[in-house]
Amino acid sequence: MADETLTFTRCIDFETRIGEGPVWDEQRGVLWFVDILAPALFSYDPAQGRVQRFDMPDLVTSVGVTIDGRLILSLRTSVQFFDPLNGSLELFVSPDMGDPLNRLNDGKVGPDGCFWVGSMHDKRPAKPTGALYRITPAGKCSVILQGIHVSNGLAWAPDGRTMYHADSRGPFIKKYDFDPTTGAMSNARIIAEPDESTGLPDGAAVDCDGNYWSAGVTSGRLNVFSPNGDLLRKIAVPMAAPTMPCFGGADLRTLFLTGLTKEVDGKILSRGTLVSCLSPVKGIGVSKFGRRDSRI
Repeated sequence: MADETLTFTRCIDFETRIGEGPVWDEQRGVLWFVDILAPALFSYDPAQGRVQRFDMPDLVTSVGVTIDGRLILSLRTSVQFFDPLNGSLELFVSPDMGDPLNRLNDGKVGPDGCFWVGSMHDKRPAKPTGALYRITPAGKCSVILQGIHVSNGLAWAPDGRTMYHADSRGPFIKKYDFDPTTGAMSNARIIAEPDESTGLPDGAAVDCDGNYWSAGVTSGRLNVFSPNGDLLRKIAVPMAAPTMPCFGGADLRTLFLTGLTKEVDGKILSRGTLVSCLSPVKGIGVSKFGRRDSRI
């Protein structure tokens, strides 16, 4: 299967060291994303071409939107609320990280209204000491999965009844039956095992047809899988290390993509940034923390 090409446009005039976690905020009409190592949270307004930067006190790895207008962020070892109006952070939960070399990584709000966030071993080679956590609006933090190298690829099907999760160093992509009322996961099965050449699975998004868009962080492409794991398309992207796609815009037909800067022995091999293009398929909106998704 040959790589497809889409016409990507660069959105920002700076590079990202580890750009991650793009989330479309339909109420504000902006895209939120982070640069883990900056460490900073950014908002990008595509209508105005405007970028705002919010510096963080520690590594910031993912972002979600809440029902009260604040954001929920994962930092190195904590989950905090952030108010963009005044720049304040409020500690919410500090998950038990286990290994002191672990840090939080990919996180998203699920259709159950809870914040799901995974951890990873932050040294190479990564050890399977990571976990996946579910954090309720009441602040209850439960360990759902363990034995993970690099937790990644969280996404849900349009009907909220299938959940996807990846281990970038497994490497594999799994899907689960999911109950959007209780958050219960069951019937785990591996649907794909991408390698270095096809693209280790990083962040992901699901389109309106239920297909899973996985950033192939080692291959410079997006891999689109059917719910059964069939590789439907390979899309070449203008970054060697894409990290996470996100559907946004008023009609959810804009595909945003973050990336990281690859550096070896002090030499930069490729640079990460934020790019976007017109998507060939519509996406689905994000869920908000604190409320079960009314679309389910």
